Amino acid sequence: MLLDQDLCYRAVTSRDARFDGQFVTAVRTTGIYCRPSCPATTPLRRNVEFLTTAAAAQQRGYRACRRCLPDAVPGSPEWDCRADLAGRAMRLIGDGLVEREGVPGLARALGYSERQLNRVLTAELGAGPLALARAHRAHTARLLVETTSLPMADVAFAAGFASVRQFNDTVRAVYAVPPRTLRADAARRGGERLTPVAGALVLRLPHRLPFDAEGLLDHLRHRAIAGVEEVVGSCYRRTLRLPHGPATVALDLSAPPGARHVTATLRPVDPRDVGPAVARIRRLLDLDADPVAVDIALAADPALAPSVGAVPGIRVAGTVDPVELVVRTVLGQQVSVSGARTAASRLVAELGEPLPEQWDGPGLLFPTAEALAERAADVVSGPARRTATLVGLASAIASGDLVFDAGREPAALRADLLAQPGVGPWTAGYLAMRLLGDPDELLAEDLAVRRGAAALGLPSDIPALTAHAERWRPWRSYAATHLWRASVPAARTKETS
Repeated sequence: MLLDQDLCYRAVTSRDARFDGQFVTAVRTTGIYCRPSCPATTPLRRNVEFLTTAAAAQQRGYRACRRCLPDAVPGSPEWDCRADLAGRAMRLIGDGLVEREGVPGLARALGYSERQLNRVLTAELGAGPLALARAHRAHTARLLVETTSLPMADVAFAAGFASVRQFNDTVRAVYAVPPRTLRADAARRGGERLTPVAGALVLRLPHRLPFDAEGLLDHLRHRAIAGVEEVVGSCYRRTLRLPHGPATVALDLSAPPGARHVTATLRPVDPRDVGPAVARIRRLLDLDADPVAVDIALAADPALAPSVGAVPGIRVAGTVDPVELVVRTVLGQQVSVSGARTAASRLVAELGEPLPEQWDGPGLLFPTAEALAERAADVVSGPARRTATLVGLASAIASGDLVFDAGREPAALRADLLAQPGVGPWTAGYLAMRLLGDPDELLAEDLAVRRGAAALGLPSDIPALTAHAERWRPWRSYAATHLWRASVPAARTKETS
C-alpha cells in the first residue's frame, strides 16, 4: 500500500488523530516511530519516513515511542476496506492464526505458498507474516503489562509468546525497555490501570470518534440470544467460543462523551485466547472504522445528510462467531427480528454447551457447526426449506467444504455461499457484511432498506436505489445502516440493522 508522503506529513504537522492507526511516523534521527498525533515536537520532513504498519517500522530497527504509544490506537480501517491478500492476512493474523498454526497455516488459509505470501506482504506492508504477528504480540503484551496486574509470565503466554524469554526479548526490541519498566512508567503516568476484577482482565479497546454506542447497544439488545448474550443497561455481556476454550466478556459502552475506548472485562479459560478475543470483539463493534471519512462521504448526499448529522459515527456490527452468524441470518429470513431471536434462543437451549464455570451473566456457548449439522433438524421449527438451508450450511462448514472465516475474499465467499442450496443474494451479501466487515454492501433488495430509503425521500425500487447508491461507495454498508435506522418503527421482516 503506497502512502502519500506529503499528505502524511501534513497530518503529522497538524497532529491529526484521525490518522492514528493508519500509518506510523518513523524518525531517522531518534530511531523512534510514533502515531501521527504524537505531541512531541514535529520532526523535520527530511528526517522522517512514513510506514504502513508498526511491523514495518520494527523491521527497519525503529522502536515504539513511549510517549504517544503508537500501538495503543485503533487498527487501520484498510483491513476491512481491502479485500486483497494483505487485508485478509491482517484479519487472520489479528485472530492469532500464526500463533496457532504458524506461517504454513496462514498460507494454507489464504491459498498461497509461504514464499508468495511473504513476498506479497513484504511488498504491500513492509513486513512479512512473522514480523506482523510479532508486532501484534508486542501490542497485546504492552496492553496487558500496562493495564493489568498479571504476572509477567502470564502476560507472555496470554500475548501468544512461546516463552518468557521470547516475550522479554521482543518487548526490549520494540520498546527499548524491559516489561517491568513499561508497567512502572504506566503507573507513574496515572489513569492507565483500570479497576481490577477478580478472575478477569479489564482492558480498554480504543476507537475513533465519533462513536455511535447507543446504536450498537440497540442492535445487540434486539438480537440478544437468551443464554448466550444479554444487554443490561449500557453493558453487553456474552459467552465466547475461542480457539483454546470458552470465555465470557462484558463490554461497557457507557463511556462519557469524548472517551476514545470501550472497556472490556474478559474472562478467558485459556490466556492464549486474549488476542483472538480482542480481535473478534473489535470486529463485533466495528472499532477500527474511520467514522469521519464515512460521515463526510455520506453527508455529501443531501438525502442522507440529516441522518448522518443526527447519528454521527454509525457502526456496522460484526460477529464474534461465524457459525452463530449463519444461524442468525438463516433464521432471520422472512420473519421478524423478535421471531428470529426466539428461534435462536430455543436452539441454544437445546444444543448449547454450558460454561465450565458459572458467572453472573449468560452461561451457554452457541452450538458448534458439528452439533447443528447433526441435531438442528430436530430442534428448528418453521419452513422445511429454511431448516434444510441451515443444516446444509452447518454441514458444509463442519466438513470444511465451506470455509467461513474472516480471512475470506468477499467475492469468493459470496460465490461459495450462493452455491449452497437455499442461499440467495441477500443472505450472501448480509453474511459478507457482518463476517468480513465489508463496508460496501448495500443490500438493496432488503425490505427495511427500501422502507428507510422511502422515509428519507430516496428511490425505493431496487434498480433506482442501486443506481443512486453508487455515490455512497465505498461506504454503502454504512448507508444501509442509516436506512435501516430510518425504517424504524416500521415492521422488520428480515434480520436488519
